[in-house]
Amino acid sequence: MRIGLTYDLKDTEVIQTDLPDDLQEEFDSPATIDAIAAALRDQGHEVDLLGDGRELLVALLDSPPDLVFNVAEGRGVGRTREARVPAVLEMLDIPYTGSDPLTLAVTLDKDCARRLVQSAGVAIPRGVVIPSPVSDASQKRDYPPFPAIVKPAWEGSSKGIRAASIVDDPIDLPAAIEAIHEDHRQPVLVEEYIEGHEITVGIVGPTAAPRILGVMRVLPNQPHERFIYSLEVKRDFERQVRYECPAQLESADLKVIEDAAIVAYQALGCRDIARVDFRVKDGVPYFLEVNPLPGLNPQSGDIVIMAKLAGWSYQELVATIVESAVERNECIHALHQGPHRLQRTGSQS
Repeated sequence: MRIGLTYDLKDTEVIQTDLPDDLQEEFDSPATIDAIAAALRDQGHEVDLLGDGRELLVALLDSPPDLVFNVAEGRGVGRTREARVPAVLEMLDIPYTGSDPLTLAVTLDKDCARRLVQSAGVAIPRGVVIPSPVSDASQKRDYPPFPAIVKPAWEGSSKGIRAASIVDDPIDLPAAIEAIHEDHRQPVLVEEYIEGHEITVGIVGPTAAPRILGVMRVLPNQPHERFIYSLEVKRDFERQVRYECPAQLESADLKVIEDAAIVAYQALGCRDIARVDFRVKDGVPYFLEVNPLPGLNPQSGDIVIMAKLAGWSYQELVATIVESAVERNECIHALHQGPHRLQRTGSQS
């Protein structure tokens, strides 16, 4: 099977000093793209490196692949940027891995995701979104209790989430909000800080029948008064944290976490792969966010680390994503009784 790989690479040129240093945090390194491509080739597939943007559009129109393995994040600050590549692929009737445009847009907007997951019965921290301009921060609002954590509303990869993101006193809130607005040019989510276990859950498979890949707890190597899995920590993860998978919690608590993760995955329409993040306090998992495009760096990707601890090889993880997408598309086209590009090739998944 000929598989196209869509992605956004980090720019190698020096970035303007007046821009935030996490501007490209969600984009992939060449090492990640090389690892995914190698895993696909190990399965016997031919791989086309398609990238993103105008060159991607030209390549898709000129020679559409049998399937696209999508890890493209999209550029800019719009809350639908992750949905662009899947939307184009759907328009061109090209099958692809991962979630559809609606899910990718909803999950990037943290407050939309929170509300949908809460409506499905999962607990969320109390929170409020502060839109632009920053002067709105001075208005009377129903703020969550303090301490609170201040984060960009439309970002992933811990962009904008630093050790200084925790605010103890309402008097310090306007400055924290203004800093996020200035760096990230988008609304700000002010959310109750939940003191508890930092948990992330990996899930694979179709929306209707997902499987738990693992439940992983992130633990600081040094005592922290208030630990958060911040950008600084992620960039120095080998020294600052240790990963525990399966998380060493009571079996009843693990079951509650797994159930909550499945509910969130299904409520948001995720498919093939996603990572669901929680803070767990007194046995209650509080939903933080879902990442339906989890980083697949073979050394530092959280879901890759989790998979290794759960006994999965990198190749097995990539193969599982492809198999889920192939099965979904074969079912769709069989339902419509039409020929399918995957079937025409006669290639195995």
